[in-house]
Amino acid sequence: MKLELRNISKDFGGVKALDQVSVEFLPGCVNALVGENGAGKSTLMKILSGVHSSFEGQIFLDGKEQQFTNPREAEAAGIAIIHQELNLVPDLSIADNIFLGREPLNAWGLLDEKLMHLKTIELLSSLDLSLDPDLPVSQLKIGQQQLVEIAKALLAEAQVLVMDEPTSAISDAEIHKLFAIVRRLKAEGKTIVYISHKMKELFELCDRFVVLRDGRHIASIDAAATDAKDLVVKMTGRPIEQRLIKESKSFGPVLLEVEGLSLFDSSSKKLLDSISFCLRKGEVLGIYGLLGAGRTELLETLFGLHKNIQFQKIEIGGQTYLPASPSDAMKAGLALVPEDRKIQGLLLDWSLSDNMSLPSLENFEQPWGGLDRSAEERLAASFVKELFIKTDGINQSVSSLSGGNQQKIVLAKWLATNPKVLLLDEPTRGVDVNAKMEIYRLIQELSIKGLSIIVVSSELPEILAVSDTVMVMREGTISAIMLVTEANETNLLTLALPQ
Repeated sequence: MKLELRNISKDFGGVKALDQVSVEFLPGCVNALVGENGAGKSTLMKILSGVHSSFEGQIFLDGKEQQFTNPREAEAAGIAIIHQELNLVPDLSIADNIFLGREPLNAWGLLDEKLMHLKTIELLSSLDLSLDPDLPVSQLKIGQQQLVEIAKALLAEAQVLVMDEPTSAISDAEIHKLFAIVRRLKAEGKTIVYISHKMKELFELCDRFVVLRDGRHIASIDAAATDAKDLVVKMTGRPIEQRLIKESKSFGPVLLEVEGLSLFDSSSKKLLDSISFCLRKGEVLGIYGLLGAGRTELLETLFGLHKNIQFQKIEIGGQTYLPASPSDAMKAGLALVPEDRKIQGLLLDWSLSDNMSLPSLENFEQPWGGLDRSAEERLAASFVKELFIKTDGINQSVSSLSGGNQQKIVLAKWLATNPKVLLLDEPTRGVDVNAKMEIYRLIQELSIKGLSIIVVSSELPEILAVSDTVMVMREGTISAIMLVTEANETNLLTLALPQ
């Protein structure tokens, strides 16, 4: 099914998010929709899916004009969108999620659970997924949840499938499986719209690129006719240096010392096993590992989010530290930028100013009660300038900002606490190449000023770009600690693989 959008324009409060965008997405093809954060990709997809029903322009499917006033109408027309934040109900079963809103009834007008069960097995089998249809979605891995979303699209007989950052939270093995399914759907003649910031996977999977910049259509080009450098220029309007030039720096004394840290789950299974490492003042420690290696659990444990722990010694600045709660962690000088900014990092309906001041509200309390709003606004304005946050103003809701700018706000709110140790969990997930380099440079500048930083990332080039020292984790243990000058993608991946 050929999808065509003609002269699409959309304003938000006088700000033009899309300006006369005319693009085509071809059937039997993986069409990459690319652009920086804020380029208009999300707005265009929300128009296509019926979330935004008020806009200028036209939508055509196989030459027939369509008008969607809600997502259900878009779905009925054959359009399905798999969002980066998956739209599944965790407590419902796989079958219930797949049929949600489309539940079949038997001859007596009752829910036909047998049909749902059999059809779910059939759909999962077509995706090489062998799972009990009655299993709650909350028990599935992220990669499996994405395949359940695809199964929902197949049940709806979707002919246009939009995938938004589908590999942002899954392992390499799950990525290969996902790519195989995408190629099969392409061979069946479906129209695939693929959104990602990862250049390597874009050129591995996609047939053509549709480029947006600042709300305008810049180019539609075959993948064989371009390369990563040319694509970045089209996306940003300028060449971008993708290699971080590191400045020489010296480290101070050991600031954080961890010895024999273990974490247990509710059944006493070890999630972390005798973790020991040191972090010096001004050092960037990169932690690499595959999904399930325990990287996020380590940061969360240090920040006081897990109770069932054992350790021989944890010291910050020579002082004994007990990670009992996030408030204790903050008092000790720790700050955590979490993996999921939208769920764990931000209050999306709040303003930039309110989000940035939230962890340090005590600094704005006035003797007679209430908060010093002018001081909050000065803080927000200073970080907007320092971090180059693109916004209409400090009172703008963060939900209306691009992913890269949202990530900068999460960074800003924790930097406002003046931490000694900054914990960054996947700090560039879902941000474009330009915002990614800005975050890399910020990490370097902060470390030069003496801030100690731990960066967890599943991207090897990122670990090598920002780290001074690299720690590799494997199945809850440390498999190696080395200087970044001794590290390369091959030896790090080898050390991360299960034995």
